[in-house]
Formats: sequence, structure tokens, C-alpha cells
Amino acid sequence: MGRLSGIKVVDLSQFLPGPMMTVMMADQGAEVIKIEPAQGDPARDQAPFDRYGDATHSVWFANLNRGKSSTVLDLKSEAGKASLRALIADADVFVEGFRPGVMARLGFDYDAVKAIKPDIVYCSISAFGQDGTLAHHPAHDMAVQALAGFLAVNDGADGAPVVPGAPSADLAAGLTALSAVLMALVGRDRNGEGAYIDCAMFDSLLPWCAHIAGSAIAGGASPVSSAQRSLGGAAFYQVYETQDGLHVALGGRELKFARNLLIALQRTDLLPLADVPAGEQGELIDFLRATFASKTREEWVQWFADKDVAFSPVLNFREALDEPHIAERGLLVEADGGGKHIAPAIRFAGDEWAPGIVPVKNSKPG
Repeated sequence: MGRLSGIKVVDLSQFLPGPMMTVMMADQGAEVIKIEPAQGDPARDQAPFDRYGDATHSVWFANLNRGKSSTVLDLKSEAGKASLRALIADADVFVEGFRPGVMARLGFDYDAVKAIKPDIVYCSISAFGQDGTLAHHPAHDMAVQALAGFLAVNDGADGAPVVPGAPSADLAAGLTALSAVLMALVGRDRNGEGAYIDCAMFDSLLPWCAHIAGSAIAGGASPVSSAQRSLGGAAFYQVYETQDGLHVALGGRELKFARNLLIALQRTDLLPLADVPAGEQGELIDFLRATFASKTREEWVQWFADKDVAFSPVLNFREALDEPHIAERGLLVEADGGGKHIAPAIRFAGDEWAPGIVPVKNSKPG
């Protein structure tokens, strides 16, 4: 039995943050009813596709919506509104991801939903929150990263920002929303009161800059990547190209790792450079750059096998998903009838997990 068995979630969110938050709840046994417009969640149509049971689904949609049921409602019609009110009447959690003001116009803002279910936990997920100058500004992940300062340090060798590989604002919002909803449910168990959660992608992402933007937080200058210990200014937190045009990464700046590697390379004379401020380690970076260029990536993997150094080859997703670690941890699971799922990161010892059915559009809530 899932840890959230008995919890009912009405989910009006689409794309990434909301669906990721609610699939984590579904994975733990919550009953999640996904409310979709006639055209469905846009993620349904995002290639690539795979066969999941009797239906073909977007891999993105399947992995973020398994274990949910789905119903199409026209919330501009009286029939659609009545159906949603009926679902809310015995729900525990209500999730929406529209721009501020949309739910009020539809007649389902927090006050309206609370009138139906007084102890509801209501979570709004938006780019910039329900109030403030930016509240109505349209944005997806990268625009939020740009306005929060993160894109400025996601830069290439020339210092120009590049498109980020990870949707950091989306993932921060999904995890923040999940944490807030679970906190609210715990509070409701204690005091019988529901809660309203205004979860902004911007607000969710911003606290994660504390380790890189300390000078700016303190009122000073903004960090420059090439002079930051975690952004490219340190030799032992750095990416290096190998002889075959691939890459490896050193991911630990502790002196013990620097010592272990430089002893193995017979260059302990360079060890003091690993302890100077980031941005002043150019000589050590140049040495390591030339060193890593002398062997192929696979040769370096073999060379590092018996050394206690925070080293990793830079893998693409195909290589990463084929790694033995994935199988050993059971992180890529094939559902009954086919279709691959990434296993939930939240798994409790002794619990068994299998991916739930992916909802087809127009399926009815259970």
C-alpha cells in the first residue's frame, strides 16, 4: 500500500512542474484525477513516442502522468463546472498551473474551492507567483532562469549564456510544491485546517543560488563563472576534453582528491595550486587539460578505476541509461505491456513499486 493511499488529488496542471509533483504523489498511492481540456495536456503530443500497454503515448507524458486517471472537462460550460465541483467535494488536494487570475475567472479560485471543501489543500504553480510586477508575465523555465540570474552563470567559454540542459526552475517548483503540499497535509491532520500555497517557479529556484551568488546576496557584485569554485574557476570542478573528442569531469574540489590525482600523475608540486582561490588556478587547469587530452575517455575510465578521485566520464543519455548502475538500482522499468519509465526517486525500503497505467484522454476518474 502506498504511503499516500487514501489521498485524493484533483490536478489541473500541465507541462512539467505540476504533473511531476502529482506523479510523485501517484507513485506513492494517491488517487490523482487529471483534468484536461479537449485538446489534452500539450505534453501528450510531444515526440518521441512509445507503446505503453494498448496505447501509444509521448514518453514525456507517460513518465509524468502514469498512475493517474484523466477526464476531459470544459470548465467554461456549466456541465464541466458541475463535474469539477463534484470531484472537489471529496478531494484532499487541488493543483492548478494557470496564470494568475484564470482560476478566479473560471470560478475555482481558492475561496470558491474552499467553499466546496473547507479543508482543501490548494496549490497554485506559476512562473512568478500570484502577485507582484511579474505575476502576469508569460514565462517557461528558461525565462525564469534568465530573470533569476541563473542563466548568466550558465555560460560557455566566451562568457555568453547558453541554453541550459536542465529545466531547473521547473524542477525546483515541482519539488517545492510537493514539499509544501505534504507539509500542509501534515498540518491539516493536526489542526483540521486546509491551506493555500502560492508556489512560484522564480521563488522556488532562487534559494538554490546561495552557494554561488553569495557576493550578490550580501549586496556586492555578481559572481563571474570563471572565478567561481563551482562554475568553472576551479581545476578540480571542471570539464576536460579527451583525445577522442569526448569529455570527462572532475567533480570534487577537496584537497584529498587533488592530492590523490596529482600523486598518481607524479605532479605533487602542483598541489598548492589546488588550494588557491578559484579563478587563480589557470596553471593547474592548463596542466590537467593537456593531461586529459593525452588519452581517450575510455582509457581514462580504466585509469581512474582504482583511484579515489571524484571523476566521471561525461555520458550522453543513451550511455547513461545503459550504465550498470541504472539496472542495479532498478531505475529504468518496463511496464506490463511495454513502455519504459524512470523509477521514482522516492522509494521506501521494503516497498514494491510498479508503474501505474498511463491515462488515455477521455478516461473517467475512478
